[in-house]
Amino acid sequence: MTWIDTVPPEDARGPLEPLYEACLRKFGFVPNIRRSMSLNPAALRGYVKLSNAVYGGGPLSRVEREMIATVVSAARDCHY
Repeated sequence: MTWIDTVPPEDARGPLEPLYEACLRKFGFVPNIRRSMSLNPAALRGYVKLSNAVYGGGPLSRVEREMIATVVSAARDCHY
């Protein structure tokens, strides 16, 4: 598995800090997928907007969306 540098939550400063704080409020931790973008807060901010748009509404329930994400991840042999 490839490893990349990330900023741990306790070291978040500047524009990254509020993005991490939002994760901590929402999830209780900062998910690895979000930490992977920590060196580029603008990319992380874009990902958060996309994620909120995908999971924020529409005809499918949150459970249905999570089920689809789980099946896709399993089909692609992705542990996330």
